[in-house]
Amino acid sequence: MAATYDFPSDLLAGQEELHQVRAELSALLKRLPWSVVPLEGFSDGGGWRKVERPASPGWTEDEQAEVEKLRRREHELAIFVSGHRFWAEVTTPDRVHARSRLKHTREEA
Repeated sequence: MAATYDFPSDLLAGQEELHQVRAELSALLKRLPWSVVPLEGFSDGGGWRKVERPASPGWTEDEQAEVEKLRRREHELAIFVSGHRFWAEVTTPDRVHARSRLKHTREEA
């Protein structure tokens, strides 16, 4: 039987928020133009696969600020989760497994 871990509530909340922030950032980046700054479109069929991009109007200042805010929060949460005091209670050989279990707790619920 696989080991179970009694994760502290603040660690679970931090991991859940990290999942949410990453999903929000991913969705935002998919909606935004491919280039941060305005650039002309291009087509390159000379490589091993054809690459085409339409002209990009670039990102607005608000879009850039939103991406920066989400990236900053993602970074803060990643540091919080990975540096949490709980990890000192887990034996070194079990930390990878415990970290994996934490990442998938919402799937198991």
